Amino acid sequence: MKTINIYQPSLGKEELNAVEEVFKSNWIGKGPKTDEFLKKFANKLITSNFNGLGFTTAKPTDLLSISSCTEGLFQAIDLYVKPGDEVILPSISFIGAANAIIAKGAIPIFCDCNPRTLNVELDHIESKITKKTVAIIVLHYAGVPCDIERITNLCSHRNIKLIEDNANSPFSRVNIKSTGTFGDIGLWSFDAMKQLVIGDGGMIYCNNKEDMQDLIHATYLGLKTNSGFSNSIDEKWWEYDIAMPGRRCITNDIQAAIGIEQLKKIDSQLVRRKLVHDMYTNTLKDVEWLDVPQELLPGNESSYYMYHIQTKDSKDRDKLAKYLRVQGVYTTFRYYPLHWVEYYRPLNVGHEHLPGTEYAANHTLCIPLHQSLTDKDVSYIIKLIKDFKQ
Repeated sequence: MKTINIYQPSLGKEELNAVEEVFKSNWIGKGPKTDEFLKKFANKLITSNFNGLGFTTAKPTDLLSISSCTEGLFQAIDLYVKPGDEVILPSISFIGAANAIIAKGAIPIFCDCNPRTLNVELDHIESKITKKTVAIIVLHYAGVPCDIERITNLCSHRNIKLIEDNANSPFSRVNIKSTGTFGDIGLWSFDAMKQLVIGDGGMIYCNNKEDMQDLIHATYLGLKTNSGFSNSIDEKWWEYDIAMPGRRCITNDIQAAIGIEQLKKIDSQLVRRKLVHDMYTNTLKDVEWLDVPQELLPGNESSYYMYHIQTKDSKDRDKLAKYLRVQGVYTTFRYYPLHWVEYYRPLNVGHEHLPGTEYAANHTLCIPLHQSLTDKDVSYIIKLIKDFKQ
């Protein structure tokens, strides 16, 4: 029986040929291809308004390639947060965000979300702010922008740092501005399950020059200057100094070569993902026992990372997941609420009830959404779902 994956990359001869060229160059570490990928990724964040006037939401100097989005979360927390500080984040978030906060000795404050969109809204965050709040992490769930404009204004007025986990939404926009570029720091993921894949890796956005310089140091051993071949025109190029203790959290030219080819394909892949999304919605919206995702708000664009349905009876969700799995369709729920994670419970003051989060966690099922799905695959999944309660 064929297995239909929930996520699946699209890689081909173009990526293989690009990697082969890197091999032939004898330079497989961080080098010219890494720089090229960063510049071309920044260019993808250039948008145009209805009058055809383009503007840049991120310049190459605002971006830094890193080993993973998770590493970016750790770097952002290291930059802005001290032990004992509070950081607000939705309970439905990637576990790496909470890990970064705890590793710093800070306190994660889990907030609620909209039960239908699974996105955090302004009120959910505002109710959690205290004198100890120094940062807020938001996620654009499934590629759909959250309440980012109002949250950005709140953070600006309250002098709170805003960190955007943009892993789900690499090319989503709000009023033609790219998500990931609203806050103090934005983070992208290019792991094997994302819309744009390089095997692993990520990107940091930061438009504060001093903060970006600190991030450059922190992600490459704290070095003030590069040592080795790239700096070998100087006398005694093997000598160096550091600005701070740092880790080595970089990408390389093999990954970048894949990324450059993926950027050439991303527009058509996003179009296909939207078509699959719309096929699901148009054929499942009248199924009485489930709900489909809500329509995008005016001015919002999605990257269509996940498609989630919600069973009106929570008992049906788990039964449906098992039924589909037996039929060769892999599904899941993202993301298991962080306030339910046993390790975090001592930090969750009062073991708060988050009604929107808990409804979503008990009723939501993510079904396959990727550009490699054929119309036949989608029709098969739809038929299985419709037949489930007949």
